[in-house]
Amino acid sequence: MPDQYLPVLFQVLIALGFAVFVLIASVVAGRAGRRNAIKDSAYECGMLPIGDGAPRFSVKFYMVAMLFVLFDIEVVFMYPWAVQFRELVAVSPVVLASMAGFAGILVVAYVYALKKGALSWKS
Repeated sequence: MPDQYLPVLFQVLIALGFAVFVLIASVVAGRAGRRNAIKDSAYECGMLPIGDGAPRFSVKFYMVAMLFVLFDIEVVFMYPWAVQFRELVAVSPVVLASMAGFAGILVVAYVYALKKGALSWKS
């Protein structure tokens, strides 16, 4: 039984040996590049960079983005249910009540977000 794994072991050893060989060859044969401020600066279409690379965003932006993602995912859960609605209701009317409960929880969450001012940009 162990002799069946011998080709796999050889392949792993050859792959590791090749990786080590290539890394050592690149260190031996390669040359270190010189660094300076111009080469290390960000390239922006030939213009000199002005200011920070990443602007600061308000926390409100992230709150609205997170709420959008959460409610968007909930709609994705509702879509397959809506496609199969006729077949599901024919089997059991409890399916309609369960989705109504799900939508009710979404409405409560939305009202809570509005009351907390999570969607207000001015405050």
